[in-house]
Amino acid sequence: MGKGGGLNPLSVGIVGCGTAGQAAAIFLRRAGHRVTILERAPTLSPIGAGLLIQPTGMEVLNELGVLPHLLQQGSRVKYLKGVNRSGRVILDLAYEDLRPGLFGLGVHRGELFTTLQSAVLASGAEVVCGFDAASMRESGPAQRTVVDVSGNTRGPFDLVVIADGARSSLRAKSGNVRRAHQYPWGALWLVATDPDGNYGETLGQIYGGTRSMIGFLPSGSVRGSPRTVSVFWSVPCGAVESIRRSGLEAWRTSVRQLTNQAEPILVQVRDMDQLIFAAYQDVVMDPCPGGPVAFLGDAAHAMSPQLGQGANLALMDAWALARSLDLSGSIPDALVSYRAERAANVRFYQLASRWLTPVFQSRLEWITPVRDLCMGPAGNVGWIRREMLRSLAGVKTGLFSSRPLPQPMVQ
Repeated sequence: MGKGGGLNPLSVGIVGCGTAGQAAAIFLRRAGHRVTILERAPTLSPIGAGLLIQPTGMEVLNELGVLPHLLQQGSRVKYLKGVNRSGRVILDLAYEDLRPGLFGLGVHRGELFTTLQSAVLASGAEVVCGFDAASMRESGPAQRTVVDVSGNTRGPFDLVVIADGARSSLRAKSGNVRRAHQYPWGALWLVATDPDGNYGETLGQIYGGTRSMIGFLPSGSVRGSPRTVSVFWSVPCGAVESIRRSGLEAWRTSVRQLTNQAEPILVQVRDMDQLIFAAYQDVVMDPCPGGPVAFLGDAAHAMSPQLGQGANLALMDAWALARSLDLSGSIPDALVSYRAERAANVRFYQLASRWLTPVFQSRLEWITPVRDLCMGPAGNVGWIRREMLRSLAGVKTGLFSSRPLPQPMVQ
């Protein structure tokens, strides 16, 4: 039985073994449900660089029981600072100005993945790799079977959780996609070592108008390895191949023209293949997909990473779904409750990310003087500064509304 509701233990299929899927699996196993994760990759391994976990995400990781380890392995990020090419301050935010002891946590994606996966396996959830989900079919009025590209099936499940990322293979077939758009800009990412702590406790960004940007995110370490910093270089999606063809020296020159802060990193880059390209999606779904199906994380609401909320929203989705199932008497009621709980928070960050993206990544150079003249001074105005910090912390639910701030996480 659910702790708060009348649900018997459910059979739950989770499509995708990323942050949202892993967190959901741990919570649902803890509640006594039978959980099977279906992952398209033939073997489990993380792809990507660093992530910034906001206070909201840390609150969920604490509930999952993995935060103490990640605090040891990660880098505490206390400041966000953005300047233009000439050094004019565009952003200068400190988490502690919102609440003493508050901070973000920079973590290597591999460390987060491995930590969560250890908890998944310890929970007793089943993980099936090499299952590339392509569709679902009804198995009676209240169950779904998941079918892969080869026609193999898993299920039937009382509930299917879709958490297969921004390019979800099942989202388009739900019939409830309102918007699924790829931004014309993305970023080239790399992970470099930072044993001397050159990048400290600050997520730093340097802007060259709206057409170029470099960022440095302290990202902690993967077990036994030196401390790292994740670097992201803004690029138009259509220019990635030409940048690679131009070669390493041309890229290094472009970076040096923007800043000299990257020198400790540039000497570590031996090949353009070290740079991993990430395109950004803008996804909006109607609230009610229908049937015993829930969408979590980027599969439900992929967005530009301008506010650094992707992993945090995924973690909050997983926690909200588990609570809704625990407190409801039926799956339909639980899903209505889940969507209602997450709607305002997700909607705010979807809109804010969409509005902010062209300010930092676009060909709209006319925005640059307006941004550079106004954004820094505006960030020093009391109410505006507080709301910018609340947006960063992940608690906003509207222009004038927020969730309660999480308590600072201490070790």
